[in-house]
Amino acid sequence: MFFNSLDFAIFLPIVFTLYWLINSKSLKLQNFLIVAASYFFYGCWDYRFLSLILFSTIIDYTVGRQLSKTNNESRRKVLLWISILVNLGFLGFFKYYNFFIDNFVTAFSFFGKDISINSLNIVLPVGISFYTFQTLSYTIDVYRRKLEPTKDFIAFTAFVSFFPQLVAGPIERATHLLPQFYKKRKFDITLAIDGLRQILWGLFKKVVIADNCAEYANIIFNSYEDQSGSTLILGALFFAFQIYGDFSGYSDIAIGTSRLFGFDLMKNFAFPYFSRDIAEFWRRWHISLSTWFRDYLYIPLGGSRGSLKFKIRNVFIIFLVSGFWHGANWTFIIWGGLNALYFLPVMLTNNNRNNLDIVAKGKWLPKFKDAISMLITFTLTVFAWIFFRADTVSDAVGYISNIFNASIFNQPDLVQHGYYTLILVLVFTIIEWIGREGEFAISKIHKLPFYLRWAFYYAIIVLMFVFTGKEQAFIYFQF
Repeated sequence: MFFNSLDFAIFLPIVFTLYWLINSKSLKLQNFLIVAASYFFYGCWDYRFLSLILFSTIIDYTVGRQLSKTNNESRRKVLLWISILVNLGFLGFFKYYNFFIDNFVTAFSFFGKDISINSLNIVLPVGISFYTFQTLSYTIDVYRRKLEPTKDFIAFTAFVSFFPQLVAGPIERATHLLPQFYKKRKFDITLAIDGLRQILWGLFKKVVIADNCAEYANIIFNSYEDQSGSTLILGALFFAFQIYGDFSGYSDIAIGTSRLFGFDLMKNFAFPYFSRDIAEFWRRWHISLSTWFRDYLYIPLGGSRGSLKFKIRNVFIIFLVSGFWHGANWTFIIWGGLNALYFLPVMLTNNNRNNLDIVAKGKWLPKFKDAISMLITFTLTVFAWIFFRADTVSDAVGYISNIFNASIFNQPDLVQHGYYTLILVLVFTIIEWIGREGEFAISKIHKLPFYLRWAFYYAIIVLMFVFTGKEQAFIYFQF
């Protein structure tokens, strides 16, 4: 059930109405409705994997309860490792089994030893990387005594399976989202309207920007051997806006939908393409994942403390693991490695905390230095996206090598609709720039006069009907 589907357009109002009708009766009943709706929502993808979510929920709930009953550190560590091994075991099997088998066979073949191990036809459960990390945050924080273990199984099940962010995040921390299920929610019309506004902008990002860019990015990447260098550059740019519009659009819809039900989810994107260095980019891109790795992997490894060797090691670990989290392919690992290389200079020169505020705050235009910094950071990011998008490492290398020839000066090969897409991307970027100081690009549009505000809303809706691209699955569903 896609957010941009008719099914969801029917599902959401029904759940919303039932949810607020029973608001006065029982908080537990309200949480149970969220669980039922979430399991139905996920079951529409593949009902067979509902048992996987339920098993993970039971394991981590039980581990949390047992952690509350003992102060013995050895026993507490055993309980924590049960949670980690069960959750990462499922993730490793479904997502990485064939990758490791294929590379194991290839490694032996390289040394002249032919072995035969059959790969499996494994279906990747949608969202497993997201809810696995979400539930792990619970057991780790309970183990660290940062969170009291819950006794409310229904509330905990709702936390793990909350449908707006179940399949593609944001990856919520138990310390932030779980307590919200303990409190009685009151309908707030202002919050609901703001949620609808964010849903509208998220849908625009997805169906107008991401899906249209995807159409041309797919054509260009799938036939890169026959394209000019200038067209390949355009293809990389299209993919950069596809993945941003797709993923941040999903996050906007998830956050906006949560607001309809009285919940607050963490911000997942903060206008990353306006970043002035790669450290700022990673503070603004997929914030829930980058902060998860920071708090549960990077800092425990020592972070930026210690010797130069350990600093470099930790940076590469965090980025390589982040790349591998995205998929069982060497392209993602190389993508992570590239970002580590980008990050090292700003970290080693202690400049990684220079750009903490939004660029050109309170101004219409950035300084020349900031504009150049944004351009360089964006260019490096787009270059790395080529590896992220390519099917294989050889395809990525071939794509890049085909850019740098005389055809780079040719006019890009695009049909007329492709130029319309470029104009839409330009308009989208301008709106994002104007609204970059808000929670999302149009979060402050309610301050405009009534007629301008509604003219904008109608324009967005018309554009979604006129320029809806060919329907594409959300990119991060595959992770």
